[in-house]
Amino acid sequence: MTDCIFCKIAKGEIPSKKIYEDDEMLAFYDTSPQAPVHFLVIPQTHIENIMEVGVENSPLLGRLLIRAEVLARRLGCEEKGARFVINCKEHGGQTVDHLHIHVLAGRPLGWPPG
Repeated sequence: MTDCIFCKIAKGEIPSKKIYEDDEMLAFYDTSPQAPVHFLVIPQTHIENIMEVGVENSPLLGRLLIRAEVLARRLGCEEKGARFVINCKEHGGQTVDHLHIHVLAGRPLGWPPG
């Protein structure tokens, strides 16, 4: 997808504050953080949302979640915890049509979300 902002970030066309990168994923800080710790983990390959993952990409989804957890620990979130969120489509609050995991931490997070 040529106009996807996350694809452009993954290709290095748009700068980001990277936390982690390998051949299949990228993690970077959110540009509009909603908590003291707020980063995203995305696949390098364009997958529009969680409902488009499919069985063939389920191992990738598992690796994305594990990387999110490892990075949360590395950023000091182990003791008090973090929120791991995957928004999906308009009613789910997804604003960028590229699968991504939000990790938020560093303050108490209420429920239900706004």
